[in-house]
Amino acid sequence: MNKYDLVAIGDAVIDIFLTIDEKNGRVNFKDSELCFKYGTKIPVESAKFFLGGNACNVSVGLSRLGLKTAIFSEIGDDDFSDMIVKGLKTENVSEEYIKRKNGISSFSVGINYKGERTLFVEHVLRGNNFDFSNFYTEWVYLTSLGEAWKEAYKKTLDFVQNKNLKLAFNPGTLQLLEGYNSISDTLKKTDILFLNKEEAVKITSTKSADQIPTDRKEIEKLLTALQETGPKIVVITDGVNGSFCIDQDKKTYSHGIIDVKIMNKTGAGDAYTSGFISAIISGQTIEEAMNRGTLNATSVIGKIGAQVGLLKKTEMEEKLMTV
Repeated sequence: MNKYDLVAIGDAVIDIFLTIDEKNGRVNFKDSELCFKYGTKIPVESAKFFLGGNACNVSVGLSRLGLKTAIFSEIGDDDFSDMIVKGLKTENVSEEYIKRKNGISSFSVGINYKGERTLFVEHVLRGNNFDFSNFYTEWVYLTSLGEAWKEAYKKTLDFVQNKNLKLAFNPGTLQLLEGYNSISDTLKKTDILFLNKEEAVKITSTKSADQIPTDRKEIEKLLTALQETGPKIVVITDGVNGSFCIDQDKKTYSHGIIDVKIMNKTGAGDAYTSGFISAIISGQTIEEAMNRGTLNATSVIGKIGAQVGLLKKTEMEEKLMTV
């Protein structure tokens, strides 16, 4: 029987990143609009293809940090699917539980402009009928799935509960759009919940869109509100304001960012999650987990792509010695 430190359940995709020179576009910051001239050819500085998706990013991140991981996902039978499987093999993530179905694989196109990314995402409808037999793991990481996600979530929760496993949870866009009631059962069984601040607000509905928390006291209230939905530990990332956490004893923590030139923010949250979980699995403290998460996220945003900057175990150890 195969044994893993963690298995990830979620979408596996190919990310295509197009980097555009600043002179070829403009940003309307007031309305959060990225603008290009209509009906023209826009020069691209670079076009790169990467393995992506939350589940892929976290499983690869943990593998680089020395943990044994696998991923459960459904993909197509096209060239993108070959890229996904090859990428996982290269990163020593087991692709044994990847299911190939007729058709194209999900993908996204990211426009990288002035250090920020705008994503166009294509989610192919999949059945997500996973078989959780014939392997052992201590941790399950559950994250974004396409439209047919509810039955897969239920099956995952039954598996976690029946085997008495640890669950890390990061809901995706579709799950958040469905609202709190659609994921309440998952939250009740979650050991560590990972969200950015905007996602946290959507779940708790404690603030309106124009009243997102801005100081630590408000963030702590948000952490408490989220913990009351069930998770033992809650982590909220908040961009330049760093990250915040509440533990099982209701003690709160905060961690600042590390200054670095931002090339692209895609995958920063997944990198943080990888660093955090790796520390918890190895028995480290919350402070150390937040530190490792921050170091991993900092490395990722300094490069183009969600996985290029993910730290290897030796690189993480070297950085820990300098902070």
